[in-house]
Amino acid sequence: MRKLYDRITGYFTRGEFMLWGVSTLMVSGAFMLFDRQNYMILLASLIGVTYLILSAKGNPLGQALGIVFSLLYGAISYSFAYYGEMITYLGMTMPMAAAALISWLKNPFGGKRSEVTVGGISRRETVFMCLLTAAVTAVFFFILRAFGTRNLLPSTISVTTSFLAVYLTFRRDPFFAVAYAANDVVLVILWSLASAEDSRYIAVTVCFGVFLVNDIYTFINWRRIKARQTAEIRRTQSLTHSPEEVISARENVRQ
Repeated sequence: MRKLYDRITGYFTRGEFMLWGVSTLMVSGAFMLFDRQNYMILLASLIGVTYLILSAKGNPLGQALGIVFSLLYGAISYSFAYYGEMITYLGMTMPMAAAALISWLKNPFGGKRSEVTVGGISRRETVFMCLLTAAVTAVFFFILRAFGTRNLLPSTISVTTSFLAVYLTFRRDPFFAVAYAANDVVLVILWSLASAEDSRYIAVTVCFGVFLVNDIYTFINWRRIKARQTAEIRRTQSLTHSPEEVISARENVRQ
């Protein structure tokens, strides 16, 4: 037990512990103030803040928790007839989170399963992604309208930002966090509209407000991770090709 505690405290920074702790307190407090009945909202919120802090570290476990969160959030969305959110998370975000989990597990940095190798996309792929996003958005608009989805416009925008986020997550691009932050803004608006009709959904609104702060931190930390990984790769390459390494290798062969 002591070893597990030491590993956890050594893995997360003090700031990350504070971010997770404050996030947990805020979503729990909002639930106690405005709901106290739908424990699925509380569970989804707690799983959400945990998966976000793990994703901020580039840990594949975050994507695994993201799958669980998608299931719970889909059920919550269904309860308020936000069919767009339900379809988006169950039909797109959850499968893409599973694909991202596989991608992250296949691309560990330095052999460490707890940190994915930061990737990125080219300009050509960016154009492809934008065109694909536009097509997905158009298709979902008609699907959501056919289902009689409440607040159709923000629901459709949520599909756009969600798709960008899951695509970039799969590609291990740091800007996935920016797309998720944009999605958080849309969802705060969406659930604020729901809260005007039913105050229980204030807890969900607070949840996505907390997610916004976490996603901003995720982007900042992924930029740091990318810079560190790049520096480590360059250092390794310079050592591999240095004259000293070559001489040492030749001496070992002679012996």
